[in-house]
Amino acid sequence: MGGGCFRSQEEIAREAIKHAMKALRKRHLMEEGAHSPAFVALSRPIISQGSEWKEKAENLEVELQQCYKAQSRLSEQLVVEVAEARAAKASLQEKEATIGDLQKELTQIRDECSQLKEDLEEKLKGLELIVGENQELRKQLEEMTTKANNAEAENKMLVDRWMLQKMQDAERLNEVNSLYEEMADRLKASGLEKLARQQVDGVVRRSEDGAEYFVESSIPSSCTHKITAHNDGCGSILFEYNSGKLITGGHDKSIKIWDTNTGALSRTLNGCLGSVLDLSITHDNKSVIAASSSNKLFVWDVNSGRQLHTLTGHVDKVCAVDVSKVSSRYVVSSAYDRTIKLWDLQKGYCTNTIMFHSNCNALCFSTDGQTICSGHVDGNLRLWDIQSGRLLSEVAAHSSAITSLSLSRNGNTILSSGRDNQHNIFDIRSLEVCGTLRASGNRVATNWSRSCLSPDDKYVAAGSADGSVYIWSVLKGDIVGTLKEDTTAVLCCSWSGLGKPLASAHKSGIVCIWK
Repeated sequence: MGGGCFRSQEEIAREAIKHAMKALRKRHLMEEGAHSPAFVALSRPIISQGSEWKEKAENLEVELQQCYKAQSRLSEQLVVEVAEARAAKASLQEKEATIGDLQKELTQIRDECSQLKEDLEEKLKGLELIVGENQELRKQLEEMTTKANNAEAENKMLVDRWMLQKMQDAERLNEVNSLYEEMADRLKASGLEKLARQQVDGVVRRSEDGAEYFVESSIPSSCTHKITAHNDGCGSILFEYNSGKLITGGHDKSIKIWDTNTGALSRTLNGCLGSVLDLSITHDNKSVIAASSSNKLFVWDVNSGRQLHTLTGHVDKVCAVDVSKVSSRYVVSSAYDRTIKLWDLQKGYCTNTIMFHSNCNALCFSTDGQTICSGHVDGNLRLWDIQSGRLLSEVAAHSSAITSLSLSRNGNTILSSGRDNQHNIFDIRSLEVCGTLRASGNRVATNWSRSCLSPDDKYVAAGSADGSVYIWSVLKGDIVGTLKEDTTAVLCCSWSGLGKPLASAHKSGIVCIWK
């Protein structure tokens, strides 16, 4: 085995020697080929060789220059391509980074989508629950509506029974009043000139302390005093209870108290911030309340002239005010904000508010202090419950706006005046028309022109736009007197509770006293 390895090594050496010999021969041949041009050149003449070398040298120089130029172009191209390559690399890196960011954003969006799907499923479940609750609430609403309708029907029945009871009570009161009137006629026939009477729940009876003294009203015929009371017009007047003193309110924002016997000014109440549109006084003659265009009511103490309250709450001009005939504590007002408000003078703020779609121009308390009578721009006369603010009844009293309401002394009838130039007397219990008064020349001047009943409820006095004051007999429905002293429109009339005098307020600010 050792001899086999030896022979193979010899064979390898021989082959290597043969391969080296072949390489030497090949190299020798190549060197001969390379030197053959030199041998040929040496065999040529030297001059011819020099010209050829020169030509070759020039050609080589030209080729060399071309090579240089080509190298320069290639170098520039290489620089450009290198720059482009770098830019492409940078762009590629940016795109790779953008792709990474987008992949992250895609992952986040997928996560958010999954979360939204979960939220949607939860909300769908919640919606199904709400729909179920809604259906249940609808069923309960239907049940409550049915109960409310039943309650409303029952309530209507109770109201009808209550109204029937009120009518029966009113009939009994009428019988008592008739009996009283018969007794009063007998006393008058016996020579008594004055009677003392006090109203309690519509029943008139005699009393010694605190009685209201009155005589039968007389028809005035002449002007005893012509007072220049206010600048820019006098909008409201009224007499003190059981007194000849007249209270006037004007567009000059002042309230004045006059002695109608002498025509002299007794006191001026200041502090009102707007035109006076209506006045009222408590039954003890201690406090005066003014409704003004400044959206407020003002309360004064008559004796001291000090302002007691400023009642705020209305958001438009206050056009009507009245004091309860039972208690001087409660006041009712209406404004052009479509509200009627009840005020407590002891507390100095509003205790109840009634809202309605039609503005109220005039209002008054009933004799029992439990009902408010209101006259509206839509021509309707309405009665309200003072405690609940509920509408009790209404009637279309006039074809246009009601401007004035005046309650009779016994509280059974009410006078309403309207822009249709009619003066209607209603039974306040049934709201039936008892009489209608009109005159061809009588034209109501404004939405707040006030007419009045005489203290004995036998006459009606109403002013006209031409300055006249018309007086009608309630019983006959005829005009029994026409008074005129000033040519400007009459805005308000007021009759003293003593039976005379009658006062009229004019747009010029003049106040006329008639006897």
